[in-house]
Amino acid sequence: MNEWFRSPAAWMVLGFAGQILFASRFIVQWWASERQRRVVIPTAFWILSAVGGTALFAYAIHKQDPVFAIGQGSGLLIYLRNLRIAHKSRSHVEGPRGAA
Repeated sequence: MNEWFRSPAAWMVLGFAGQILFASRFIVQWWASERQRRVVIPTAFWILSAVGGTALFAYAIHKQDPVFAIGQGSGLLIYLRNLRIAHKSRSHVEGPRGAA
């Protein structure tokens, strides 16, 4: 059990912050769905996924845990791709800046 707490405090803070951010995405998704009375996945969900996933990926690398690192790393690809799609679709709807 003592082996669990061998990481420096900064790494523990990063790991816990990543877990909190990653878990909070479900609260954001639930709240957005309740507000719209239908299931939605807001952009904030993907932002929290990417930020929390990045922190957890860094922590997994620090812990030298390949299972944890591969799981978080592959998830990051999906989160970042969805953020790119959301950005492109928002840019397409809004049109070029300055156009009136």
